[in-house]
Amino acid sequence: MAPFETARSFRDLTLGGFVDRLASSEPVPGGGSASAVGAALGAALVTMVASLSEGRPKYAPHADLHARSRETGERLAKQFLDLADDDAGAYAVFAEAMKMPRATEEEQAARKTTLSSAARVASEIPLRTVEACLELVAAAESLVGRSNLNASSDLDVAVLLGEAAARGAAANVLINLPSVDDESFSGEATAKVMALLDSIQEIADTVHRDVRSSEPRDPIPA
Repeated sequence: MAPFETARSFRDLTLGGFVDRLASSEPVPGGGSASAVGAALGAALVTMVASLSEGRPKYAPHADLHARSRETGERLAKQFLDLADDDAGAYAVFAEAMKMPRATEEEQAARKTTLSSAARVASEIPLRTVEACLELVAAAESLVGRSNLNASSDLDVAVLLGEAAARGAAANVLINLPSVDDESFSGEATAKVMALLDSIQEIADTVHRDVRSSEPRDPIPA
C-alpha cells in the first residue's frame, strides 16, 4: 500500500475503526476528514427529523418539505462522506510532495510547482465541505417550527455539527492556501470561505433562537 493511502472508503469502517484511524500517527485522516464526517452526522439528523415528521397529521401542511428535507439530508450525508475520502486523498498527495528533494534549484522548482498544485486541491476540497455545510444548516433551518416538535433539539444539534464542520473545513482551506502559487485563487478562496462562514453563522443563530422559542411556522410557499 502506498504511504498514507486509504485502504477503503471511510464509510466502510465502523465508527470505532474510523476513530482509531483518526487517532493514529498517520497524517490521514485528519481534521478535514473529521469535519466532513461530523457534517455527515448533522445531515443524518436532518433526515431523521424529516422522517419522524412524515405521515403525522399535525404536520401534514409541511409534508412536501419533509420529503424534500429527507432527500436533501440523505444526499448531503453521502456527499460529506465522499468529501471525507477526498480530503484524505488530497492531503496524502500534499504530504508526499512535501517530501520531494530540494537540494538543487531544479529540485526546488519542481517541488514548489508540485506543492502548489497539491495545495490547491487540498484547499478546494474542504471549501466544497464548507459550501455543503451551508446547505446543511439551511435544510435544518427550514424544518424548525415545521417538523416534529419532539425532535427540535436534533435540528439544533444538526446545525451545531454543521457549524463546527464548516469552521474545521475552513481552517483547512486557509492553512493550505499559502502554499498555492496563485494569489488570485488564494484571495478569491479566502473571501469565499469567510462569506460562507458568515452565512452559516447567521442561519445557525436563527436556528438556535427559534428552537428555543418552539413557535410553529407557516408552510413554505410552493
